[in-house]
Amino acid sequence: MSGPAAPLRVAHQFVTAGSRALLALGPRYLPFADAASPGLPLPRLLRLSLFQLVVGMAAALLVGTLNRVMIVELGVAAWVVSLFVGLPLLFAPFRTLVGFRSDHHRSHLGWRRVPYIWLGTMLQFGGLAIMPFALFILAGDTTLPAPLGAVVGPLAAGLAFLLVGAGMQTTQTAGLALATDLADEEARPRVVALMYVTLLVGMVGSGLVFSWLLADFTPTRLIQVVQGAAVVTIVLNLVALWKQEARDASRRPRAGEVAPRFGAAWHSFIADRRARRFLWAVGLGTAAFTMQDIVLEPYGGEILHLSVGATSALTALLAGGGLLAFGVAARLLSRGANAERVAAWGACVGLPGFSAVIFAAPLEAAWLFRLGAFLIGFGAGLFSVGTLTAAMGLERKEHVGLALGAWGAVQASAAGLAVAAGGALRDGVGSLAASGALGEALASPATGYSVVYHLELLLLFLALIAIGPLVRPRQSASASGPHRKFGLAEMPG
Repeated sequence: MSGPAAPLRVAHQFVTAGSRALLALGPRYLPFADAASPGLPLPRLLRLSLFQLVVGMAAALLVGTLNRVMIVELGVAAWVVSLFVGLPLLFAPFRTLVGFRSDHHRSHLGWRRVPYIWLGTMLQFGGLAIMPFALFILAGDTTLPAPLGAVVGPLAAGLAFLLVGAGMQTTQTAGLALATDLADEEARPRVVALMYVTLLVGMVGSGLVFSWLLADFTPTRLIQVVQGAAVVTIVLNLVALWKQEARDASRRPRAGEVAPRFGAAWHSFIADRRARRFLWAVGLGTAAFTMQDIVLEPYGGEILHLSVGATSALTALLAGGGLLAFGVAARLLSRGANAERVAAWGACVGLPGFSAVIFAAPLEAAWLFRLGAFLIGFGAGLFSVGTLTAAMGLERKEHVGLALGAWGAVQASAAGLAVAAGGALRDGVGSLAASGALGEALASPATGYSVVYHLELLLLFLALIAIGPLVRPRQSASASGPHRKFGLAEMPG
């Protein structure tokens, strides 16, 4: 074995051997072993899910590791860091276009999804490759003249973050579309849950690795870690794509063929009332579950006086709730549960979760706060798996990329706007409460946090209103009779 393909073959053989070893444990002891199908066996499915591992690694690097490094070690202003971390959201609306293009892409190799996954991989690699040097220039550690450095630093850092964000979202959109193409319809719910678990494992695992590697911070070590992540991105995505999408001669370019227009396809998609209502539900529910991301730990520290270690453990509670929800959702959906109903159950679980967090302050009950955090993670997991599974079946098979792109665009945009709004709302209302402008009864540090969590409750109710009519299957929408059950689909809205 020699040549440039040798490392890729070794990596492929390693993943295949590991998958076979796991299979030997049996489906009873192996989570998501039943996600495999004759057309998508478990070793191949696990390899494909590596693209989610890469996306999780990049998310942990941008939002966690580099966020802290830029503010603490490099001395960059917090508002500048927030601006750069939010830059990847500028690409979120284009996920719909990426999904549509991957549906109709024609290449001489006969691939649809692979070119877009590879394009996203190269964008992410390029952004990570230049990022550490861009950050040093941004922090003023450069031999450039000060006026030139003041211009080059922000531009280079902004380009790096934008490239990584565009790469992540392009890869994820086309990758999920490829998973939908390959998975049997009966196995899709379990495949969706596995993809979410892989994403979460990538975020948590890589966050721990980055923390360990940068424990003794030096500029050289930062360059090694970030550019090492760039190399890992290339290697893992190559392994993920290896022999996944079959080459189809009918997908090659044809002379005189007119390419489908995105505008016409989008108008056809959005003309469906179910599609519009579904996207509203996704946006409202995502905003409801993510608005508290930036205030959860400060709430525990400032209001309930929890230690740094105790508030850091909240992330584990959220992740634990999410992991449990992925397994529960996969089992429910595999038994024929309606995907929109599972998402609605997630929103319903979020209601007592946010209520528990709100009442934890006046009751001074840290245990109630932790319970609320767990329920929020569990509800968010059910909602995410349910809506993604519904998106996979929302449109015709030839337009699955468009539907998944629309779901991803709405989810990413809603999450980014909600996080920004949550922080701004907490600061604004908190300042008014501290000044006494809201009255003596609300002159408490908890007021700003409480307003955020009450708004999230309102958003969950609005999401339930949007998703309610979708719970009823189309074929039984007109069902009536004395034995008809009353459920979420029959609620007003």
